[in-house]
Amino acid sequence: MISRRGFLKSGGLALMGINLIGGIPSFLAEAVAGEQIIKPYGKRKILVCIFQRGAMDGLMAVSPFTDPYLRSARPTLFMSAAKGSTVGKPLIDLDGHYGLHPAMRAFEPMFREKRLAIVHGIGSPNVTRSHFDAQDYMESGTPFNKGTKSGWLNRAVGLLGHDAVTPFTAVSLTQNMPRSFYGDNQVVTVNNLQDFGIQLKGNVTGAKVTAKTFEEVYDKASAGLLHNTSKESFDAVKMLQNADIKNYRPANNAKYPSSALGKSLKQIAQLIKMDVGLEVAFTESNGWDTHYNQGTENGIFASNVADLSNSINAFWNDLSVYQDDVTLMTMTEFGRTVHQNGTGGTDHGRASCNFILGNNVNGGLVHGIMQSLSVETLEDGRDLPVTTDFRSVFSEVADQQLKIKNDRVLFPGWDGKSIGVMSRT
Repeated sequence: MISRRGFLKSGGLALMGINLIGGIPSFLAEAVAGEQIIKPYGKRKILVCIFQRGAMDGLMAVSPFTDPYLRSARPTLFMSAAKGSTVGKPLIDLDGHYGLHPAMRAFEPMFREKRLAIVHGIGSPNVTRSHFDAQDYMESGTPFNKGTKSGWLNRAVGLLGHDAVTPFTAVSLTQNMPRSFYGDNQVVTVNNLQDFGIQLKGNVTGAKVTAKTFEEVYDKASAGLLHNTSKESFDAVKMLQNADIKNYRPANNAKYPSSALGKSLKQIAQLIKMDVGLEVAFTESNGWDTHYNQGTENGIFASNVADLSNSINAFWNDLSVYQDDVTLMTMTEFGRTVHQNGTGGTDHGRASCNFILGNNVNGGLVHGIMQSLSVETLEDGRDLPVTTDFRSVFSEVADQQLKIKNDRVLFPGWDGKSIGVMSRT
């Protein structure tokens, strides 16, 4: 007798956004349209991850503005926190030493309310400055093993302590399956909930899947398995069918940016509020590779951090009563050089910073260790050293939010300690 888990993993369903003509197959739409949906999954603790692809300049996002070496290293990129300055908008002074980029003003109240924590000096122990390799190492969670087949978030799903009885346990709002979600545990990849469709897992024809094919797979399953699995899948799809995704109105008049990130977080908020059993969500923000004309209060970097902070702020306000159930964490593959380059930008470096938002976060603090930015203390005389291994933060957040207790499986080969970025509950 095949198990439900086995059916879902080998012969079952992968639900994803594909270009099916007419959207969800008609037989499935008819099957789920007859009855009023009863939400079967209830609230769960949810981890939302955002990957900032391209390597964010952590020294500009959260700047140690009192360090005289930063000013000399960045003659046209340095920003001051001094109020009343005649040159541009000042940094938002967080603690007398670190200043938040003025375009990230949406983060300030979260930080003051101690819901937002920042970790500086975070990065990978692997010294590669290749975007592809660094992202691969961070998403696999094994920075010295390129052959790891699974991603750390997929392993996290496997450590939740229960089978994924809903197709929406883990969802990526991206064009393609991210490396973080590679693995044996069931994951949904969908770019737009309005285009949600059904694809048979492993089917090479992809968008040519038909209702007849789908029914044939079910016919080959046992009656008991069909009854249980189909009801769960149908109930979940019914929630999307009955939800007016297009005309969704965020709570608290939250205003999402019209960017890709804003749209993705808006849809993640919808899934959370629909109680479809979501526990791990992933999306991404692109365009952080600022080699040229990085800018200060205006420019490419300012636009990127404004979009990041405004999108997250809208998401948080939209969650409303669901805030206690959600923790959000950002990540980026590495940081930028301390010294600006000759084209008004920064090159590939080592450490950066990340942001963790939630009601159970040890917020209102800039965690981590950062020494003086003098040349003698820099890695290779040019980069902010990595003083916090990303696994220290990722594992702590996952452990506390998802109640995962096996860090040796979550991050194979790592036995480091957490840094206190989460409040113990």
